[in-house]
Amino acid sequence: MNVVEGNGARIPAIGLGTWELRGRTCARIVEQALRLGYRHIDTAQIYDNEREVGEGLRASGIKRDDVFVTTKVWTTHFMAKDLERSAKESLARLRLTEVDLLLLHWPNAQVPLAETLGALARVRQAGLARHIGVSNFNVALIEEAVAACPEPLACDQVEYHPYLDQADVIEACRRHGMAFVAYSPIAKGRVKGDRALARIGDRYRKTAAQVSLRWLVQQNVSAIPRTSKLERLQENIGIFDFELSVDDMREISAIGSADAR
Repeated sequence: MNVVEGNGARIPAIGLGTWELRGRTCARIVEQALRLGYRHIDTAQIYDNEREVGEGLRASGIKRDDVFVTTKVWTTHFMAKDLERSAKESLARLRLTEVDLLLLHWPNAQVPLAETLGALARVRQAGLARHIGVSNFNVALIEEAVAACPEPLACDQVEYHPYLDQADVIEACRRHGMAFVAYSPIAKGRVKGDRALARIGDRYRKTAAQVSLRWLVQQNVSAIPRTSKLERLQENIGIFDFELSVDDMREISAIGSADAR
């Protein structure tokens, strides 16, 4: 299995994002994804679907230790007295004894970062999370978090796709041994109509979305596309039987650089 490593964590390169998935649809998609070969499932407290993610995991029949499960603490639980309780509530909904990765979902300037990270580190020390990390942190916040956290941070999860240049954040993560995980990796479906990505995909008999995901994986980035369609699950994971050329990679990267100007 292709993985992205970050301070001891081995994160599968393709995962399933579950934002906006609810109820039976969520459980069914998670179950089917795992049966198709996905081994990385991403959820969050604010998604209101941790219970269904757990149901899908159990229904799949895949061993718990073979699946990398991520959830995220919402910003209203960042005070030290709230964070551990909140993490335990997530585990109760998932019906798990620990998650593989517990993230701070967004920065919260109302609570001192050192306080939140201290509490997050204690959650790991208590065995409730195998690894901890952050999400939506910019370069300055990554530097502050690494300096303040008593435990190593495994990753930063950030929006990233061909239309959004994240080179500075990726570099900051690598400087500190952290993995980079990309959410919205196909730009909420926008890449599907991109002529340049489609043209590149035609050479490999792949879709524009598959080209976008492959571009991320070849940068040693983990991608977590969300879909509610069973047929898309197979498409999104079917990216390990081809390799983009150096010129392809450069052309796709230039899209985001141009958009940033």
